[in-house]
Amino acid sequence: MKTDVKFVVMGDSAAYGTGDVTKADRPLGWTYRLAEAIEAPLTYLNLARPGAKSTELVEFQLPLAAQFKPDVAVVVVGGNDMLRNNFCPHRLKTNMVEILSRLHELGAQVITLQLHDPSKILKLPKPLESALMKRVDSVNRVYEELSESFPLISLKAREIDGVNERKNWHVDMLHPGPQGHQLLAKAAIQELSRRGIAVKDIAVSEIPELSKWEKTQWMLTKGTPWFFKRAFDLLPVALFLILREMLISLVHRFGTYRVTLGSYGTDREEEFKSIESR
Repeated sequence: MKTDVKFVVMGDSAAYGTGDVTKADRPLGWTYRLAEAIEAPLTYLNLARPGAKSTELVEFQLPLAAQFKPDVAVVVVGGNDMLRNNFCPHRLKTNMVEILSRLHELGAQVITLQLHDPSKILKLPKPLESALMKRVDSVNRVYEELSESFPLISLKAREIDGVNERKNWHVDMLHPGPQGHQLLAKAAIQELSRRGIAVKDIAVSEIPELSKWEKTQWMLTKGTPWFFKRAFDLLPVALFLILREMLISLVHRFGTYRVTLGSYGTDREEEFKSIESR
């Protein structure tokens, strides 16, 4: 007789637990906090990996998750797809459909997490912010479309109270901090409770803010190496997004053109309608 709940986590750094680190320097994360709140014997398996894209989930994480035969599955992916030069929303959706179809066949209750609004947290040049938000919105649209086809618990980060407060974010301002992970876990707990699943509520604990020295130390030991490691991939994308946004602005200003965007993964034509001059 089956007595334990099998809880699997698939995804990237947001699912892995980056930003929610214990004294042993081991990421805890909102998914672990959620699993702890389920009032039943439980086996927890976290397959997530920082930097993972949706294709990796299909090729490597999904087969392992299927062998585990989960009752509950958390799937968080899209942020790294979005930040790559070959980003394609259609590919993301295709990969997600394969993942969700398999998990649905296994009878798992699936929880997903949409992207937050980075413009509320990061100070970016306006052209880059505008272009980045378009990609964020395209990822979230994929999740909205998936919610219409699958019985998901779809957490919307933008709608979680306090999500944009800096105290809830890691020093890198890219990942939730300990309080942010608690907020995510609490939001998921509320959704499970609404569906009649026995879960314990959690309190969001105030975590002392890092000192300037601790922040500087983190930047020197972890932040700077990470930046240089990712710069070769992310900087060309950032430049492309800025130039693309400037081009769109000029086209809207001066006339109607048909522009083909192919070198960075957007292999379709977009028609930009002119704005009539006064």
